[in-house]
Amino acid sequence: MTMGAPDLILHSGQVRTDDGWAEAMAISGGVIERVGTNAEVRELAGEGCRLIDLGGRVVLPGLHDLHVHPIYAGVRQSRCRIPQGSNLEETLRIVAAAAADAKPGDWVLGGQWDASALGGTPNRAMLDSVAPEIPVVLEDTSGHSAWANSAALRLGGITAETPDPEDGIFERDDRGEPTGILRETAAYLMAECAPKPSQADVELGLAWSLEQMLSFGITSFTEAALGFTAGARTEMRAYHALATRGVIKQRIRISITWEPSDQEQLDVIAERNFYSFGRMKTDGIKIFLDGVPTDGHTAAMLQPYADTVEGRDDDASRHGMLRVDPDLLNETVANFDRLGLTVKFHAAGDAAVRAGLDAIEFARQRNGDGPQMHNVGHCTFVSKEDIARARRIGATLEVSPYLWQPAPICSDIAAAVGPELITRVWPVREMLDGGALVVAGSDWSVVPSVNPWVGIETLVTRREPGGSAESFGPAEAVTIEEALDIFTVNAARQEGEADRIGRIAEGLIADVIVVDQNPLTVSPDRIHATRVEMTIIEGEIVFDRAAVGEV
Repeated sequence: MTMGAPDLILHSGQVRTDDGWAEAMAISGGVIERVGTNAEVRELAGEGCRLIDLGGRVVLPGLHDLHVHPIYAGVRQSRCRIPQGSNLEETLRIVAAAAADAKPGDWVLGGQWDASALGGTPNRAMLDSVAPEIPVVLEDTSGHSAWANSAALRLGGITAETPDPEDGIFERDDRGEPTGILRETAAYLMAECAPKPSQADVELGLAWSLEQMLSFGITSFTEAALGFTAGARTEMRAYHALATRGVIKQRIRISITWEPSDQEQLDVIAERNFYSFGRMKTDGIKIFLDGVPTDGHTAAMLQPYADTVEGRDDDASRHGMLRVDPDLLNETVANFDRLGLTVKFHAAGDAAVRAGLDAIEFARQRNGDGPQMHNVGHCTFVSKEDIARARRIGATLEVSPYLWQPAPICSDIAAAVGPELITRVWPVREMLDGGALVVAGSDWSVVPSVNPWVGIETLVTRREPGGSAESFGPAEAVTIEEALDIFTVNAARQEGEADRIGRIAEGLIADVIVVDQNPLTVSPDRIHATRVEMTIIEGEIVFDRAAVGEV
């Protein structure tokens, strides 16, 4: 293929293609013009062409993160940050320091905490001991529970008489008083009382997150839940502002959170095309079907949880909660499908996964097969029967391989569901063998880093990055080739871009990365250490480690 003088040539390296390894590639006008030997490619160089000597380094397709929260991650940088795994003493020390620095009228907001790391489910009295006057609200690692002190509960008007909201729980002590632990929509109600970040704050945090993702070779991502950090309109305006200023380099799909009671979200969904710009698509919808299978038991499960929730004996404590009525869900998904919108579900429990697949099948039956690749996100637990039908109904299964033991959240999950079910956590091997389209997302900042190489390694090893004695569902391990496909060509199919990106081949768009080691040949427990030296999107070098130094 010869289209004209190339703008950029990468040579003397290892370039991964569908047909094996090449030495060099030429890029012209953002498109891969030639892939081959050094001699074949370098002969195309003309005046003005930039030549980069790879020095044996490896060129791969750009990586995709199909479930990430960049605004959430960026805004958290300026809040009270509690390292994951912190014990109670360390957590309270950090909160006390933040409260001491707070000015009158300020709140201490931040996270993250996990019950297992704290030694059990916490309560408001613990926070009151270090912050009796300043309102404090801390999110857990999952973002589905909050821990508030008495000052915050007072400002929120939450008392013993306050009823639980729909799809939410104010946990209470044996006297009926709120303990300060708020689950699901109860946590969201508490967040509504707290100060919201401004659009300027959101833009600053988003810009920081974008740079972080470029430094890890993420050339495409899906904003998995627009609206829950600062409100749908503020967040959409921030994305649009950065896109129009040229700050956004990646290909983006924005999934706008849908809650039938949130008029702002519904308005932004209706206005979505006013915000679409350049490489940013606004054609995604996010629907939360359940919570998380941790100590709060809010993920919807087919079988009862293995442990109990202290002070609760309701159906939600035994089977979790399905947040959307199935009939409403089916009609809603069919309507979005008819409008050409792609639906992403939050579905951690196997009962929630089933509800999402039911809705996709309902939409296919009503509207016929269409191009929308609706996807069920997280899939922490999936029944064997539902894995078998995913391919038949054209549903994508999205997994979260960055969450790994001995992380505290995984210890919480293991305790909640029991030893038998935990062997099938994120059943990726079964998914691939069943012919389903499988993709991955980090869920950052639920995880401490957006580094995709952690997810790639743990898909292969099912162990802690770098190796560990403990393994998490080892029967569900995949090969390194399959793991890379999940992050590249599979993701491109999911985004409807497989004809343009996801592989290195002549005629495709030049979204590629240069890395310092070959993840296909290094020891599997060293994949996470892969370092991205250069990120190229449509022929433009958008990250160069040599120029910016360490990130």
